[in-house]
Amino acid sequence: MTQAQSELATPPAAANAASKTFFGHPEGLRVLFTTEAWERFAFQGNLGLITLYTVRHLFTPAKADSVIGYGAIKAGLESIFGALEPQPFASQLVGLYIGLAYFAPILGGLVADHVLGLRRTVIISAVIMAAGHFMMAFESLFFFALLALIIGVGGTKPNLSIQVAALYAGDAPRRDRAYSIFYVGINIGSFVGPLVCGALAESLGWHYGFAAAGVGMLISLGVYLHGLRWLPPDHLGQPAATGPRKLPLNPEERRALRAFLLVCVFSIPFWAAYEQHSNSLMLWVDSFTDRSIDLFFWRGEIPPSWFLSLNAFMVLPLTPIILRLWTWQGRHGIRRTMVTKMAFASWAVAFANLLMAAAAFGISGGGKASPLWLLAYFALITFGELYLAPVGLSVIAAMIPQRLRSMMIGVWFAISSPAAILGGWLSGFWIDMSKVHFFLMIAAIAGLGGALIWPLRPLVWAAWPTETQAATSSGSS
Repeated sequence: MTQAQSELATPPAAANAASKTFFGHPEGLRVLFTTEAWERFAFQGNLGLITLYTVRHLFTPAKADSVIGYGAIKAGLESIFGALEPQPFASQLVGLYIGLAYFAPILGGLVADHVLGLRRTVIISAVIMAAGHFMMAFESLFFFALLALIIGVGGTKPNLSIQVAALYAGDAPRRDRAYSIFYVGINIGSFVGPLVCGALAESLGWHYGFAAAGVGMLISLGVYLHGLRWLPPDHLGQPAATGPRKLPLNPEERRALRAFLLVCVFSIPFWAAYEQHSNSLMLWVDSFTDRSIDLFFWRGEIPPSWFLSLNAFMVLPLTPIILRLWTWQGRHGIRRTMVTKMAFASWAVAFANLLMAAAAFGISGGGKASPLWLLAYFALITFGELYLAPVGLSVIAAMIPQRLRSMMIGVWFAISSPAAILGGWLSGFWIDMSKVHFFLMIAAIAGLGGALIWPLRPLVWAAWPTETQAATSSGSS
């Protein structure tokens, strides 16, 4: 039996778990933090290239027919959306890819819960995901690469997140702080990935950028395998995982589950608008933003994918600001439920797109816009993201029954699937609409989402479990 197999079968010793700490947290959080950081390095580095890669290079008349499955997939999308030029087709495809990548975690959670366990699911999925990144370096295998990446995200995303919660049984305040730390790890990887992969793609060629993402995924897998000794044991096959799993939900659990699913549905407009930053906004950066730079030894243009890193970069200064705000609100008895935060998040994204509409109006007579507009845009959408995404993970851990948590984290990620597909469809209007009207359309969708969510506060709050209400009122969520 290899060391990895032994660690898969053997729970981590209590002595090992307590012997090292990470910012006062279990060493297992460092393992999950670093694993997820490298996984996000790979995924976001790849994502920063796909839109421009397909529009500029792969789906051009000279290359498209060499991609296996291109004709069939294009015909399938055109049967739904009508004839598609290369840019709308690429945007639809990116939206579909992101949508399926977000849907896959619900299947990954089920596989982990019922078939393989958390650890084996993460390991196998990471291998598949690394293979997908390397396949991106071969033009003919583009669609197979996307399929492998979708499968890989489905197995890694929910099952890494749920292992964070498993480190903190019965300790909700520390768990909330752990998720905030974990979310910083996600964004460190998301920040560095587009910089490295984008620089390699611009200087050496697209395939070097994709290969760098594959190397990052292999590092993620190595970190996870090395750190298995500090991670919680799998519950698969244990009596507690089979008996209670089959018990029916009690009334309070059903009420909490319904409330959670309602929250998920009403987050769709937010995510549809938010996902534009990796789709249509990359086209804005490429064609309508002044990317020239003359700084010391560097004279030229900033790679478009580097702007995608602004989202992750903004997380670092905004996270402590928002956490201090929530702490201040808690001390002063100001209750901010998840639904309230979702409404604020939607309006932040709406305002970000209003700023971009102003930027587009400013260059309607010609020229290119200042990159400072993008700094403001990314600051606002990141504020919205921080008011929604990490809070959702913590609330799932607090309110969803243990036997359903992996699957519900999958649902939390999967709800972004229809949103991303909707976002891809919206991005398809980029070529036909004025840029002012396009950004106004996205702003209206995000604003409408917030307007629909706001009146639901009393209804959803009444369905929240009592202990979760208390934690939220004290500022922990």
